[in-house]
Amino acid sequence: MDRTLHKKQRARYVVSDFCSAVFAWAVFFVLRKIIIEDIPFDQLSEQVLNNINFYLGSIIVGGFWIFVYSLSGYYHYIFKKTPERDIFKTFKSVLLGVTILFFSLLLDDEVRNYKNYYATYSVLFILQFVFTLIPRLFITIKKEKSVRKGELYFDTIIIGCGPRAQNIYHELKDNHNFGNRFVGYIKNQQCLNDNLSQHLTCLGSVENLPDIISKFNIDEIIIAIEPEEQKDILNIVSWLGYAEVSIKAIAGLHQVLKGHAKITNIMGTPLLEIEYELMPYWQQTIKKILDVVVSLMALIVLSPIMLFCAIGIKLTSKGPVFFRQERIGMNGKPFILYKFRSMYVDAEQHGPHLANPNDNRCTPFGRFLRRTKLDEIPNFINVLKGDMSLVGPRPERQYYIDQIIQIVPQYKQLQKIKPGITSLGQVRFGYASDIEQMVQRLRFDLLYLQNMSLYTDFLIIYYTIKILFKGRHF
Repeated sequence: MDRTLHKKQRARYVVSDFCSAVFAWAVFFVLRKIIIEDIPFDQLSEQVLNNINFYLGSIIVGGFWIFVYSLSGYYHYIFKKTPERDIFKTFKSVLLGVTILFFSLLLDDEVRNYKNYYATYSVLFILQFVFTLIPRLFITIKKEKSVRKGELYFDTIIIGCGPRAQNIYHELKDNHNFGNRFVGYIKNQQCLNDNLSQHLTCLGSVENLPDIISKFNIDEIIIAIEPEEQKDILNIVSWLGYAEVSIKAIAGLHQVLKGHAKITNIMGTPLLEIEYELMPYWQQTIKKILDVVVSLMALIVLSPIMLFCAIGIKLTSKGPVFFRQERIGMNGKPFILYKFRSMYVDAEQHGPHLANPNDNRCTPFGRFLRRTKLDEIPNFINVLKGDMSLVGPRPERQYYIDQIIQIVPQYKQLQKIKPGITSLGQVRFGYASDIEQMVQRLRFDLLYLQNMSLYTDFLIIYYTIKILFKGRHF
């Protein structure tokens, strides 16, 4: 599916939600003037239409609701919405938002008795819920009709080529209720009987998945391998590590996939939709905000130290102040990492080589920068650019990633998230000076991936600062 369709559909929901919030607040504002403040009808025009606070408040409240809905993850997986999910998600987010508005803006209202508080809360909740839900249902139902008519479809590939894969293909190829348009299939390593070759084009093997997903704009992947092939599932998942697609699997595989499963096909072969949510969406949003705010503050506060580092580098060795190197980030995308230069120019003229505590490629001042971690300060620039986060696995070069994957294919799982300035691997293991140590450190980063939360991030930042003040090398 063309990605612009995703943007257009998301824009429909955002515009609808903003207008609904403004309208709901306007109606609530008028009702409050009439019921709570007991304003006569003939004075409403002056109190409402000629009141600049009414217009400003409506716009601000509209923006507040878009923020709440974004935190709740409503604008995520935009084409996977159903009327049932709309009702449930709208109820939860409106309940949260109305509670915040009530205690922050409305609790200090002058009221005749406390029943007015209950009435105020209830009226605002009902108005916001109804005015938001109706347009949402209209957009979602219209989308479902487009899917059933075949006007909207999801480009799909099947992983597997045996009887299960063939059955899934025949069940879904003409079923417009799900909107699958099959592009081809992927052969897994243990595929013994190729039943799909007469129906679909083989696009490659599991190792080609990232390129196939990107080339064909894949929206959905169905894992339909045979029971005897389930030992391949971990290899498949590792190559799906950073795929931004909907993943479904034959019932029975979800336990191995370690995700939340929802049945999407009841009458035919049961398909389970695997929802990977490393962090609750509201925590992801807060994490992004903290990345920007903390990095900006750090660059401002540490600017005198950065000036000291720059002068020290220029006075002690020839070459640029900053060291730039390509690293691999989220979704396998390369980016340029910024650090203060701690080595002599052309330190890697004989090829890539990992740093170690006694590295003779480091300048004397560079050793000081590395020991105090001051060389990492420019990483905050990468965070502001969106390439990195404050906490996440350290970014590596493709040269070393290729070697690590040969030993631990699960490394690709780490590319689901942004790399970080500090990580659990850095705190618990420290620097790695060879591939073996990088593999050992990897298990801590995979552990972080399985336990991601704001609380975990705060703990890692706390221990990072503690280690730095103690002067311990890591």
